[in-house]
Amino acid sequence: MFEQKSGKRRRSHSDARLAAIVDSSFDAIISKDLSGTIVSWNKAAERVFGFTAAEAIGRSIYILIPDDRHQEEVEIIRRLKLGQQIDTFETIRKTRNGALVPVSITISPIKDGRGRIIGASKIARDISESKENERRLKLLLREINHRVKNQYAVILAVIAQTAAREPDIKRFESRVRERIMALSHSQDLLSSVDWAGVDLNALISHQVQPFASNGKIFSAGPAILLDANAVLNLGMALHELVVNHVQFADADLSKVDLSWTIEPGPDGDDFHFTWREVGVTEPDLLARGNGFGSLVLKRIVAAALGGTSTWNIDGDTLIWDLVAPLTRVQIRRD
Repeated sequence: MFEQKSGKRRRSHSDARLAAIVDSSFDAIISKDLSGTIVSWNKAAERVFGFTAAEAIGRSIYILIPDDRHQEEVEIIRRLKLGQQIDTFETIRKTRNGALVPVSITISPIKDGRGRIIGASKIARDISESKENERRLKLLLREINHRVKNQYAVILAVIAQTAAREPDIKRFESRVRERIMALSHSQDLLSSVDWAGVDLNALISHQVQPFASNGKIFSAGPAILLDANAVLNLGMALHELVVNHVQFADADLSKVDLSWTIEPGPDGDDFHFTWREVGVTEPDLLARGNGFGSLVLKRIVAAALGGTSTWNIDGDTLIWDLVAPLTRVQIRRD
């Protein structure tokens, strides 16, 4: 008699512990009979699907299954009755308010004392977050692939244009290396913020500050986060302007004012960016030849940003001005 009571207590304790585990699980655990009627419903099922236990127990499992997936349940019941194993699978289930939620479902048969299958236990794990992460990762990989291809195109253009305009092989090698490193610096900035937008001040600092000892360089303008295309192209322009500044400016008299504004335009706001340099010793840097720097400042950057650029020399003052739609410069916040 004592052994029987002891065995009952152990079974009772085991059942209570199992019930506590089921109830505290982060996954929805639902049991049903072979007719598809819900028999048990844990707290996580309430959190995931919105039905309370009182609302769900006794109702058909189809309250959770979208109309276009009813055949899934028919097939599950069929395989359960045949005693076949059902592998974990991903699908879509429906909440109390009709929202669809992606879930991973594991199904185990429930047997009676004689070993007959009388129902099934379903563990449903909400995989919304992992699916969203997967979607973002795929989007990121596509974006990276697109940007890498764009970067290759820019690098090839740098090499081709520099080669066409620089007959000396050593100077060609030096200029290509400098320009590709300038692109690399812009890429480093983008990577450091997970391509989430680079502050224009940070880009200027990155490209200009290493040469700031050659005269005074000042910058002023509103805070603006540049998208990847703007970072690479403005970075390229800044590099060419800085190199020209170092080569052809009077270190004692030179002064550079970098300024930018956002102004209303006919089709929306425009981004205005100006490099104003005083103390230039070369009458017209761009008139020295059709070099790659000239191509960047006159055509490439403006075209890449859907805008226009102008280059003016007035005595010892040089002004490069860029106007582009703000939507082609500022990172979009979706």
